[in-house]
Amino acid sequence: MSADTPIEAGSRVSLFFSLALTDGQEIDSNFDASPASFKLGDGNMLPGFEAQLLGHVAGQEKEVLLPAEQAFGEVNPRNRQQFTRDKFAHLLADELLPTEVGSVVSFKDPAGFELPGVVSEISQATVTVDFNHPLAGKEILFRFRIVSVLPPAEEPVQIKL
Repeated sequence: MSADTPIEAGSRVSLFFSLALTDGQEIDSNFDASPASFKLGDGNMLPGFEAQLLGHVAGQEKEVLLPAEQAFGEVNPRNRQQFTRDKFAHLLADELLPTEVGSVVSFKDPAGFELPGVVSEISQATVTVDFNHPLAGKEILFRFRIVSVLPPAEEPVQIKL
């Protein structure tokens, strides 16, 4: 591994990163912790973020404002679903933790995976749940500092103690 090995598809990368909204509100950061390590293209990072890493080498730092479609995607109106209120009767009546606007509810998709949604409206007849990612439709300020790059052909050595 050399300090000038550029990041490409399949590279193993270690980096510090932060994600923030345009108003400066930090969403996530590991600059005060250990660097994140992953293989570019393994699904650990969204493609729009990975695209910003390509060609960079260890030691480089960058800050870029990503449009929503390159970050967490645009808001999809079809991801807002209305359900009859009676399907939520037991949740709405729960005295300890009643479901209200802003509550996160979870459903199982046909494959059995959990699908969280946020209650966005409660009317007399219906409950509307938004299944969009909470950061959908938002520009994201992505900052990173590359710690190390291992070319795709090389595998890291793991030492178990």
